[in-house]
Amino acid sequence: MIKSEYLNFLKKQEVAGKPIVDKLGKLNKFYLPLSKWIHSLHKQDSKIKIIGLSGGQGAGKSTITGVLKLILKKKYGLNLCVFSIDDFYKTRSERLKMSKKIHPLFLTRGVPGTHDLDLINNTIKKLKQKKFKSVLIPKFDKSIDDRFKKNKWQKIKKRPDIIIFEGWCVGAQSQKNSLLKRPINKIERIYDADTRWRKIVNNLLKKQYKKIFNKIDKLVYLKAPDFQQIFKWRLRQEEKLKLTTKSNKTMSKSEIRDFIMFYERITRHMMKNFSEISDLTIFLDSSHRSKKMKFNKNV
Repeated sequence: MIKSEYLNFLKKQEVAGKPIVDKLGKLNKFYLPLSKWIHSLHKQDSKIKIIGLSGGQGAGKSTITGVLKLILKKKYGLNLCVFSIDDFYKTRSERLKMSKKIHPLFLTRGVPGTHDLDLINNTIKKLKQKKFKSVLIPKFDKSIDDRFKKNKWQKIKKRPDIIIFEGWCVGAQSQKNSLLKRPINKIERIYDADTRWRKIVNNLLKKQYKKIFNKIDKLVYLKAPDFQQIFKWRLRQEEKLKLTTKSNKTMSKSEIRDFIMFYERITRHMMKNFSEISDLTIFLDSSHRSKKMKFNKNV
């Protein structure tokens, strides 16, 4: 039952010329063990657990959460609520105001500072309340770089057993200020020569974002082979977006290369200190296959 539904789900995720490889291998070596672990966490006290799922752009977080939702429901009878930090990006008009008042680079979505943290906080609070009422979770339309209208938001009608909070920077830690001085790419060198943007982002990670990430019970980190692979995966994401959306506002290869520069510093830092931030690290190969799974803390 799970096998056939899993294969059908993955078939829907595929786009022309981009097949998902080793489907059954991933099911047996990755998805089933991960689902079993999450179920064991819930079984400890039957309380709602928040599982963070983190990894670079294009690492496959959305597909993974879709499969976990299917397995945990069918095999273990658990209700999952899945949302991405990406869906909590501030609206384009809000980021435009930030770019004028604080720093021009905040117009581009992605880094800490461009998310609505109050909305994340309130959403988690509502999902965990004992007297549960339906909860609306925002959705962000990347093809127009703005939030969907409320009638397109995700509606959670049943109290979840597991909340999966996914996103490229979920669980990220701040860096020492001394590490911010040297620019690591063109964006930092040209548009943040005085390091002001970097320092604001880093400070937000250190304080406000840390409070949000502290709500996570366990964090799973998807480790890409290297940063160049993340660029390739993000490019593939954009190609998929071109095929599945009516919008013609998708990015070119050079635009993607520039875009991920905004994410590069934090992504590289997470790839380096993955054992400090995560409870479980999944090492991926270039085809999104799990090479090995490693527990990093007392889990």
